[in-house]
Amino acid sequence: MNNPKIVNMYLIKSKTSTTKENNNKNKPTIILMTRWNAIYRCKSRLSKDIGSFKAAKVQEKLTHHTISVAKEIERRGLANIKVAIDGIGIKAAKRWAIIHKIKTVAIQGPGNLGTKMKRQFLKTHAEKKLSQQTRKPILLIGTDLPSISHFELMQAIQTLNHKDMVLGPSIDGGYWLIGLSKNFLNPLCSWPFSGISWGTNKVLKQTIQIASLNQINYQLLQTKNDLDNIMDLSKWLDYKSFRLSASSYQL
Repeated sequence: MNNPKIVNMYLIKSKTSTTKENNNKNKPTIILMTRWNAIYRCKSRLSKDIGSFKAAKVQEKLTHHTISVAKEIERRGLANIKVAIDGIGIKAAKRWAIIHKIKTVAIQGPGNLGTKMKRQFLKTHAEKKLSQQTRKPILLIGTDLPSISHFELMQAIQTLNHKDMVLGPSIDGGYWLIGLSKNFLNPLCSWPFSGISWGTNKVLKQTIQIASLNQINYQLLQTKNDLDNIMDLSKWLDYKSFRLSASSYQL
């Protein structure tokens, strides 16, 4: 005859494991869009001002900072983290992910920024469907923000509880974050964000116009400044010191 205490302990343990598994499946996904931090493969505009090697060092520190912030959200159990990297192949990306303790990594693939973003949204959405996970919000963030904190990511996740879309505007006319709610993604019948002039100062404006035309209710987060050129560095470091040594750059 089975010992009732042992049976009860097993049931409690199984229930706890199932709850944790379900919670993990129900978390939103935050995708970090970044470039491989190698010379001539990232920060082309910044490279013209400070050189390719130092620009690559800046990219490396920005990427590590964004990963650290996102991991804090993951550690709190609020989201699953995925990195979509550009500039290297999938095998190298997986080796890099292991070193940095990143569970899920993908390559961005060909095309302009809009195509790459769409690919990550649709691929992550399809992965959740195939694994029979409850489809949850998906957020894309860039890795060009020294000032990003877990507070903004938490705010974006909370916003998607009552809005279809959330945008983090950047000073250059684009956005540093875009998130789509589970209601928007389930089912995702069509992709409404086509015809946007990517790489221009019209990206945010056109995205909002398309959202309005498609009756997508959205909310804007705090406007931030992407770090793309030498002028953007002025708030974060002393320019003369930086020219002497890239290691002087501290987030």
